Amino acid sequence: MPGATVTFHGGVREIGGNKVLVEDGPDRVLFDFGPSFSRRYDEFYLNFLQPRSTSPVKDLLEFDLIPRIPGLYSREALHGADLAYEAPQIHALFLTHAHFDHAGYLEYIDPDIPVHLGPDTKTLLDTIQASGTVGYGIHPWNLLTAGTPVRIGNIEVVPHPVDHSIPGAYGYVIRTSSGTAVYTGDFRQHGPRAELTEKFLGAAAHEGPTALITEGTRVGPDPRRNFSEQTVRSEVDRVLEGCPDLVLGTCYPRDVDRIVTLYEAARDADRAFVVSLKTAFLLTAVAGRPGFPKVPVPGQTPDLFVYGRPKRRYYKWEEPFLEGALDAEYVRSNGRRLFLMLEMMHFPELIDLRPPKESPFIYSMSEPFSEEDLEAEVLQNWLEHFHLRKHSLHASGHCSAPELLAMAQHLRPTRTFPIHTEHPDDFHPKGATVVSPEKGVAYPVGGT
Repeated sequence: MPGATVTFHGGVREIGGNKVLVEDGPDRVLFDFGPSFSRRYDEFYLNFLQPRSTSPVKDLLEFDLIPRIPGLYSREALHGADLAYEAPQIHALFLTHAHFDHAGYLEYIDPDIPVHLGPDTKTLLDTIQASGTVGYGIHPWNLLTAGTPVRIGNIEVVPHPVDHSIPGAYGYVIRTSSGTAVYTGDFRQHGPRAELTEKFLGAAAHEGPTALITEGTRVGPDPRRNFSEQTVRSEVDRVLEGCPDLVLGTCYPRDVDRIVTLYEAARDADRAFVVSLKTAFLLTAVAGRPGFPKVPVPGQTPDLFVYGRPKRRYYKWEEPFLEGALDAEYVRSNGRRLFLMLEMMHFPELIDLRPPKESPFIYSMSEPFSEEDLEAEVLQNWLEHFHLRKHSLHASGHCSAPELLAMAQHLRPTRTFPIHTEHPDDFHPKGATVVSPEKGVAYPVGGT
């Protein structure tokens, strides 16, 4: 029987898009399956120019934006494609977390392929699907238990919770007949659940891995400051202290830890925290679950309100939050007592809100990867037009380069494969052989 191999069908010299295939004899297991944030994707699809819903895989295959793997896709998704439908040849898919670049292509996968994921990730996927246009398809959903192995033929997968900028993230220890691979997924060591990452790395070191598959988002040029969540809180407190006007801000809509941080900062500054309808729906859906112990809930938690921006039609999931929702006039008149979160798509509300000049805008998201980031330019145009002061206060969801290198030195794998990075060649830990992987090439899990 040939030895176990790992093949990278995405995440190669790009941010996101991880598609990691582990094979051991007849057994084939895929880890993550989402679109990348690569410049190549933007060469063909942008904003409302997207693959056709009637032939998504065909359109993505045209530009090599999705892997040509037989026995992976559903018959429906393959409509019109030059890749013929075959019965499933992938025996399981494991998700690390619910971010779109890791889970966004699930809807194209054959519905008979089981998907293994954490319970909090499943809750988030259900919530995202219910309140937006993203679909994940119909699959056998198998919920993971931390530390409990899942055997797929010759392959045994052990899930371990890690800290990331979305709850419920997992890293994996993958045992094969040729040795053990460790797949980090996206993770960090400076967040509010840092102890989870520490335990994962301890378990990984105990395995003596022959292969380390690690994200490397922040390897290479990195404009981000290495804030912890507590540092973000301290800096937000500083901005709020003594501010006489409305405070505005934005963060990733599913970064529940950040939402909690900003809510608590607002309360301690004697301000009410005001969120969008979609954020209100998310908080209500996840509250009370074990992975979300401190989530504030609209209608139940003090000093938490919903902003009801005017629309021609409201979705059913929005309707429960409309009663008592604040409007622009109320926010404008009571701004000194409010901290309003605005997603970028809601920026036209600024025209009605008319915040006082020099009002603070807390930008609690990653800085753009390049100066050509069009979204960042549009954001800046809005802030300048309304004379708002931008405060960039963000704790990254990813380890810094020194942290990643220290991890690799600690685990001492035979081979290290940096993915989810545009700069794999900058990953040079001592004591490990670094392989800058090529897309579609099968590498041995064990050996030299």
